[in-house]
Amino acid sequence: IFMSGFSQSSVSSQSSRGTKRKWIPEEDAALVACMVDLHNAGTFNVDTGFKAGYLNELEKMLEKVLPNAMLKAKPNLESMIRTLKRDGIMT
Repeated sequence: IFMSGFSQSSVSSQSSRGTKRKWIPEEDAALVACMVDLHNAGTFNVDTGFKAGYLNELEKMLEKVLPNAMLKAKPNLESMIRTLKRDGIMT
């Protein structure tokens, strides 16, 4: 729902070029904390999760908390959130 314009082909081509990024625990914790804050603010909430545009908002929030991490909505946040869902950590 909130990943409009998202295509599997772009993901597979990105990973084949080696753009996969290793996240450190501090980044994982910051991502989860920012997602909770974003949810609590309610601005991007919908019944099924978050509205379109929430990844860009998360990117801005993480930039304030981890200015040197250089985490981008695509592909970094999008990929990590997909991994968290796949692993059952997030629904």
